[in-house]
Amino acid sequence: MSFTVPIIVGPTAVGKTALSVLLSDYFSVEVVSADSRQIYKYMDIGTAKPDKSILEKIPHHFIDILEPDAYYSAGMYGKEARQVIRQIQQRGRIPLVVGGSGLYIRALVDGLFEADLRDDSLRKELADQTKRKGLPAMFEQLKAVDPVYAQKISPADEKRILRALEVWELSGQRFSDLQKQTRKADFEPRFFGLTADRNILYERINRRVDKMLEQGLLDEVRRLRDAGYAPPLNALNTVGYKEAFAYLDGAVSYEEMTEQIKRNSRRYAKRQLTWFRQDKRIEWTEINSEKDLQNICREIARRFNF
Repeated sequence: MSFTVPIIVGPTAVGKTALSVLLSDYFSVEVVSADSRQIYKYMDIGTAKPDKSILEKIPHHFIDILEPDAYYSAGMYGKEARQVIRQIQQRGRIPLVVGGSGLYIRALVDGLFEADLRDDSLRKELADQTKRKGLPAMFEQLKAVDPVYAQKISPADEKRILRALEVWELSGQRFSDLQKQTRKADFEPRFFGLTADRNILYERINRRVDKMLEQGLLDEVRRLRDAGYAPPLNALNTVGYKEAFAYLDGAVSYEEMTEQIKRNSRRYAKRQLTWFRQDKRIEWTEINSEKDLQNICREIARRFNF
């Protein structure tokens, strides 16, 4: 039997976590985080994880589940999050999906179409690997992860070889499997998108960055470095961390680092909005004040009859 799952999306710093806390006062909720960086341990300040008090009050899933050097993909998240949602629903509680990682949300709700899986930086990395290792080595790599597709193409077809490896790295799914079909989730998603006036959102982002630095972002990055984790890791190729590493390496000044984090966070928020705006199922609400947050909270509660 199908059931409805509320999904809260929006850009960084818009108020998604605050809304989830308010909603927990209306009904028995468990949060299913859809954040591709909060899954990693030891990365608390830079990923703006919910405070410890919030995590103690409301059960959260997909936070602190992996070491920073562990491999994880949107495809893996989609499969595992569906299982968790079913378990929450079976417990008689409400699964509340909250996050800003568009590919994670899409993998969860719709499954992944091959066309969704594109990453320019990964594509460049695979091209560089091909130059270093040679195309035969890349073809052997493809045969190891997707022998079915490897049999269908020529060992000299660099474009298709690298494309299939790109899909595998991004999703954890074989290109041959994605070509067959995409299975939607067995629940009915109800999307609520949060946005804000651009100037207000950008000011929130700037304040959040200042707060992160005050809370000890640089110390967090030092601990990561001392533990052997470094920027080449995908987990650390993240706004806030890559700039902090550059500062600690002496590549930029403190002021330059701070401005770069703010600027790159604003750019990331813009990319998030661009991604989510493509999904016409999302109902948008501007959150420019605490009153706006209270209003959308009551509206969601009304929609779900709580």
